[in-house]
Amino acid sequence: MEIAVYPGSFNPLHIGHLAILEYLTHDEGFDSVYLIVSPKNPIKTTISADSALERYQAAVEAVRRHPGLRVRVDDIELNMPPPQYTIRTLEALSLREPENRFTLIMGADNLCLLRRWREYRKILTEYGVAVYPREGYDEQAAAADLLREEGGDKYCIRLIKAPIVDISSTEIREGLASGRDMSEYLM
Repeated sequence: MEIAVYPGSFNPLHIGHLAILEYLTHDEGFDSVYLIVSPKNPIKTTISADSALERYQAAVEAVRRHPGLRVRVDDIELNMPPPQYTIRTLEALSLREPENRFTLIMGADNLCLLRRWREYRKILTEYGVAVYPREGYDEQAAAADLLREEGGDKYCIRLIKAPIVDISSTEIREGLASGRDMSEYLM
C-alpha cells in the first residue's frame, strides 16, 4: 500500500490539516495517511514533549469525528527515544511494515528548511516527499534548488495542489488564550 506519513506537533489539529488529509486520500491516491504526532521537533523549541500524549489523544479524537477519513493516528514516535528524527521514524515504519511504501508529507515551509534535517538526502531518495503549498513559500523554487544539488537527480519531490487554508495552530492557540471561540477552526 502507498502510505502518506504526515508528522507534526498538531497542537491542535485544525481544518487546514483536515483539508490536507482529505486531499491526500481522495486526490493524490494514497491508500492511507499515518498521522504521526511528534513529541518534540528537533529543530523547533516552541513545543514541549511533555504534551505529546495529550496531543496524541486529541488527534485520535479529532480523527474519530471524521469517520470517512482513511487516516490512522500513529504513536510510533511516542515510543522512540529522543530526538525523534524523521528519518528514524520512516525507517521504523519500514521495518514494522515492509509491505508498504511510505512517502513523507510536508509543507513548503519545511521543504525550504529540508537541508537542516538529519539525513535529508536519504529521505528524498529512499522515501520521497509530497509537498503541499504554504502561504509565503515558493515550493517550486525550493524543489528546483534541491534537485540541482549533487545527487539531486535521484530525489523524489512531488508537489501537490492541496488547498491552502489560512489558519495555523499558533493562531488557534492564541485565540483560545485570549478567550475567543475557535471551534469553527478545529478538526
